[in-house]
Order: sequence, then structure tokens, then C-alpha cells
Amino acid sequence: MERRFRRLCGGALTTALLTAGWPGNSAATAAAQQRGQPAVPVTPRAAASIDLTGNWVSIVTEDWRWRMLVPRKGDYSSVPLSAEGKRVADTWDPSKLATDGCKAYGAAAIMRVPGRLKIACENDATLRIDADAGQQTRLLQFDKTQKPPATRTWQGHSAAEWERIVQPGGLGVSLQQAPPRLGSLKAITTNLRAGYLRKNGVPYSEDTTVTEYFDRFAAEGSEWLTVLTIVDDPKYLGQQFLTSTHFKKEPDASKWMPTPCEPPARTSR
Repeated sequence: MERRFRRLCGGALTTALLTAGWPGNSAATAAAQQRGQPAVPVTPRAAASIDLTGNWVSIVTEDWRWRMLVPRKGDYSSVPLSAEGKRVADTWDPSKLATDGCKAYGAAAIMRVPGRLKIACENDATLRIDADAGQQTRLLQFDKTQKPPATRTWQGHSAAEWERIVQPGGLGVSLQQAPPRLGSLKAITTNLRAGYLRKNGVPYSEDTTVTEYFDRFAAEGSEWLTVLTIVDDPKYLGQQFLTSTHFKKEPDASKWMPTPCEPPARTSR
């Protein structure tokens, strides 16, 4: 598989950025600081190592019975639930499925729900992900000054960064360490409303932290997006719950079919 590094929303190529300098990380920036010159700031949008934008459709090649269907009550196979998590899952009432609303569409589960994604740059420091399943919107924020809102939401607060992979060794015969290589997009999501990991009431609590790694590669003539999701929940999980989800790039949004998980709120007249 060949990994392709592209522009993100008009940003410069990674190699050019490393030459120009990533603040506090590249050799060029270090040299500039030694000369008494300030480091040139690079926005997260311009610093992107891979282009995640576009239209994507989920390809369900694993966990079909849990993703394409509503599992039967008590079927939480492969989810490392704690004793309390199993107890809560066993209390789920299938007759109330229609009233569960968006519980299975929170950030801890939305990427596993079959459907389509639209990924775009909201601004220079925010990546927006829209899901047609549940009609959900996620905002991955690179601005570290952004604080979680007071109210918990289904998609929570996602702090994002481009991973910087330290390269061992030197440059040629030099002992100088090579500049870091840019890798996947990492997002850590907190401030969540309690919800379901699966539609049959498998729970996650509001104490959950979701860590994700987004990557893109080319294979068999198509472009692919992979999302590695790590769910940590001290209340309902006995250990981390890991999944890897795959999406295939589509040429346009002609198959986009947003379906809300809850009816729109009525406005009073």
C-alpha cells in the first residue's frame, strides 16, 4: 500500500513545511531561533501531512452482525465490559429502541455506524466531520485554547493534533537528529454525554475518553481512510475497547442521505 501525502484545503506539502520550518520542531526553525529570529507560525491547516477532506463511505468488512443489525439483548461479544457495564447492558429494553434517540451516535460509536462522511476544513484550526447516519457533526479542534463547553454533548470536545514521529539516527554521517516526520491525525475527545457503544444498549459513561488516529492510503486503485478508535471508560469497561474502521473515497456527495437520530426540536409559535 502506498501512503500519499497531499495538500489539505490548500495547505503546503509536508516536505515544503519541513524545509520552511514547523515551530519548535524542525531544524530550520531551530536555526532561525539560534539567529535570534522568531519562528514562523504554521497553521494546523497548512501543516497537514495528509488530506482527509472529501466524501467517504464506510466499508463494513468486520463486525457485520453488530454494525449492520441491532444485536440481540445481552450480545456484547468483543466489548470488554466491566461487571457494572454488563449489568447495565442487561437492563436494556428492546421495546424502547425507538426512544433511544442519539445514544448510539455519540463520538465513542459514530464512526462504527454504517454511512457516509463529509470531511472539510471549518477554518484554519478546525476539521469538520459530518456523518449522514444520525446527522451528527464533529469538530476536531487544533486550537489548544479552546475549552470544553459547560454542557456535555453527543460529540463532546475533540482536541486534535498532527502526530510528530521522531526519527532516530542522524542525517548522513552527522549525529544531528533528523527533523520529525508528520504522521496521522490524532484526536482526543472528552466531555461526552453517556451513550451506547452498540445499539443494543452496550453502555459508555460520561467519564469516557475517546482517542482516535485518522490516516489515509491508496490501495487497489482507490483512496481509503482508516480510523483507529480507542475507548477508555473507567466505569463500564474493564480495559480499552479498540476498533479499526475503514472508509472508501467517493467522487462526490450524490449519495449523501442525512438521517437524524432524533426528530428536530419543535419551535413554539
